[in-house]
Amino acid sequence: LEDMEFFQFHPTGIYKLGILVTEGARGEGGVLINGRGERFMARYAPNLKDLASRDVIARAIYLEIREGRGVDGKDYVYLDIRPETINAYFEQDGKKNPDGTPRRITAADIQARLPDITDFVRTYLGIDPLTQPIPVQPTAHYAMGGIPTDLHGRVVVDEHNTVLPGLYAAGEVACVSVHGANRLGTNSLVDILVFGRRSGLDAVRYCRASGFTPLPHHPDEPARTMLEGLRARSPGQERIADIRAAMQRVMMDHVGVFREAAGIEKAIQTLRELQQRYQYAGIHDKSRCFNTELLEAWELSCLLDLAEVTAVAALARTETRGCHAREDYPQRDDANWLKHSLAFRTENGIQLRYKPVTILDYPPQERVY
Repeated sequence: LEDMEFFQFHPTGIYKLGILVTEGARGEGGVLINGRGERFMARYAPNLKDLASRDVIARAIYLEIREGRGVDGKDYVYLDIRPETINAYFEQDGKKNPDGTPRRITAADIQARLPDITDFVRTYLGIDPLTQPIPVQPTAHYAMGGIPTDLHGRVVVDEHNTVLPGLYAAGEVACVSVHGANRLGTNSLVDILVFGRRSGLDAVRYCRASGFTPLPHHPDEPARTMLEGLRARSPGQERIADIRAAMQRVMMDHVGVFREAAGIEKAIQTLRELQQRYQYAGIHDKSRCFNTELLEAWELSCLLDLAEVTAVAALARTETRGCHAREDYPQRDDANWLKHSLAFRTENGIQLRYKPVTILDYPPQERVY
């Protein structure tokens, strides 16, 4: 797996639910407010304020909460899209329409332009965002890393970009890598459209040029054995839900918006303990049809592996780059770390290797807003 340390956090997930509130809400003039009633983004991005990039805003919210300025001392802030609030800041910032008239917005405008958001908030929180601010917090959103591929969607298996014939990947599961260390908003759609098409076209070419590969007598046997092993486990002292919750907590606390060595090391240790506990977790539902408990148990084993890979790669990268923010290494280090990480599962645990970043027309620059 490539670049698994790079995981984007969307700054405005609905509190406790994780449902995203689009950047469009801030594009219409919505502002982030802390527990003291302050529009705090002016401190972190004086020029762009609430329109700064996702990682900048997610870190700002995290710092506000950590320093005790969350709403009522809790781990969220407000996203305020009430017309009176937006218009007050429009006036304060001197915002104008293209014709030079003062920019203003009405409740009807917000409802028409953000119907999904207003509906989500009313449905899941029971509040009206046109009259009440929305509680939000940073939410794990998008993996820049994934299965390494070339420009045709063909999976590559090492730092020499050796192609594994016949296997393709596209979309968030893949790492081409067009997003680098920090994806820009909406670029995931471009990614899947472009490389989904390129993968499909090359898969057609490959199929036309290739014969069938002989299969073993029972190619499904490993998958069946794994699932039957899960189904055969009886519920004991360990519960799938408890292990999953513990994994989520340790990853959010120590491999989240901000990271540092001691915390990541603690996360790795905890994850390996959870992997051991997982071996003793069983399920109640033994059915063979629409067994969501079995599916969630299998998914948890995958999540534990992926969490460990993310943490190991994050510990090794001793710099801050894109959405990977190390508090103990706050600067980007192109001399040592302008390279992709590659994680391999071995008998001795996760092994990291690296390959260079291909620089074309635009070398990395420092962000100064």
